[in-house]
Amino acid sequence: MRPKGRSGFFRAKGKTVAERTRGSGRWPTRSGMEHLECCARLLRGTLVRAAVRRYLPWALAASMMAGSLLKELSPLPESYLSNKRNVLNVYFVKLAWAWTFCLLLPFIALTTYHLTGKAGLVLRRLSTLLVGTAIWYVFTALFSNIEHYTGSCYQSPALERVRKEHQSKQQCHGEGGFWHGFDISGHSFLLTFCALMIVEEMAVLHEVKTDRSHRFHTPITSLVVALGFLTFIWVWMFLCTAVYFHNLSQKVFGTLFGLLSWYGTYGFWYLKSFSPGLPPQSCSLNLKQDSYKE
Repeated sequence: MRPKGRSGFFRAKGKTVAERTRGSGRWPTRSGMEHLECCARLLRGTLVRAAVRRYLPWALAASMMAGSLLKELSPLPESYLSNKRNVLNVYFVKLAWAWTFCLLLPFIALTTYHLTGKAGLVLRRLSTLLVGTAIWYVFTALFSNIEHYTGSCYQSPALERVRKEHQSKQQCHGEGGFWHGFDISGHSFLLTFCALMIVEEMAVLHEVKTDRSHRFHTPITSLVVALGFLTFIWVWMFLCTAVYFHNLSQKVFGTLFGLLSWYGTYGFWYLKSFSPGLPPQSCSLNLKQDSYKE
């Protein structure tokens, strides 16, 4: 009988190892990139749908009303999320625009350049972040001024005994007082605007097709996952705001300003030629306009 050659020995040995691996139940695990791609596909299928962009504003408005009524009629018991010092509130919500800005900046730049190859168009689209920053600054300053001009300093949280000597919220708090004014919910405003802005910008993923050999595949996939999870955090904390904080009128105004900011930009101004424009898509501008009219 002819002895096995070197190649035959290794083939037999390799087969034995494979069989041994199968027998032990230890299969090679997925790589980190495969897990990332799987998560990105799931988020694409959830957030990139046209139905999400169409119905999310209504869902936010309805959940705000439902949560506010629950807070007024049958308040939920205190929990970790009702504490303003919870991790999500301190490290995410209070920095909501910074998180949104920092993740959307590379996402808009990479996807726009990938689809168009035009640096000028990339800069034009990035100006949406400057518009968003201006909206954030103007409305938060407006809310602060409204609270200042409608407020007074009180001796206790029960609003007993007005302390006339304090003319500002900062002075009142500095002396141990309690300032009470019409405090429009900045969380309701900003979380509404940020969530809707991210969903609008992620619509570009209908056109972005890359494989692992493409230089933008890994950063775009990573940004899709990060933006997807950020959107879920914004919606979740919006719901927490609805059921735990502020009164109904304060949340109504906050959510309304967030919706108006979104519609005034993506539903009206960005459809014009003299604007930063919408995310690049193959569909015509008329089709995009019709989708908002439906």
